[in-house]
Amino acid sequence: MKNRILFLSFMLFFALLVNAAKVETVQVRSTAMNKDVQVVIIAPDNAKSAKNVSYPVVYLLHGYSGNAESWLGIKPNLPEIAEQNKVVIVCPDGKNSWYWDSPKDPTYRYETFVSDELVKYVDSHYKTLADRKGRAITGLSMGGHGALWLAFRHKDVFGAAGSTSGGVDIRPFPQNWDMSKQLGEFAANKKVWDEHTVINQIDKIENGDLAIIIDCGYDDFFLTVNKDLHERLLGKKINHDFITRPGAHNGDYWNNSIDYQLLFFKKFFAK
Repeated sequence: MKNRILFLSFMLFFALLVNAAKVETVQVRSTAMNKDVQVVIIAPDNAKSAKNVSYPVVYLLHGYSGNAESWLGIKPNLPEIAEQNKVVIVCPDGKNSWYWDSPKDPTYRYETFVSDELVKYVDSHYKTLADRKGRAITGLSMGGHGALWLAFRHKDVFGAAGSTSGGVDIRPFPQNWDMSKQLGEFAANKKVWDEHTVINQIDKIENGDLAIIIDCGYDDFFLTVNKDLHERLLGKKINHDFITRPGAHNGDYWNNSIDYQLLFFKKFFAK
């Protein structure tokens, strides 16, 4: 009986390996920043060689103090999810950039990198659906801000966007998370801060431009700014999914919330 259990456990483990997407860590050159950027790419087994198949892509952005490997640590079964859903998942190292092209620091041009240079790299190295209809972007915390910032400003590149626990209005937090290094001190640069917060980018989109999903826990310190964003989208009559559930600003919440976001994107891609 013991041997049978060990055999079945081995077979289950082997099946998971067989049915998991490949995880690659690559260095992608950024001409805009004159440096290489580490990127983790999780792709179905034949995503480089498939014929007559085009895979959609989800760009997954980490939060403050994170890196390219953060999402794999939060959601270790992302390779199985990528294989099952036939989707490429791309996780770039965005440093603590908030995914802006910093007006203060020319070595931080992560808006250009993610929305242009990285997209071109992925489309040239994998069999992707190289169109906004086949691209989604989301992230957690700083990455939630980054995902909506990029999607609202580059709706020609991304067709769907999400945020989980996102810092979607940075202005209530002027002393936090190195933002002043990218934008200057808040008191002396209020206009710059106004121009670099997601909630003030809504005028760049109309209803139907993007499929949008926003998610934030009841105990999250970003809940109020997410509710404000939700209300502004409603005021402009922009359709979106808005989810609040019990939970805080932590890995347990993100491990759960990304399942809802990936399902949302799967439905978008199916259209």
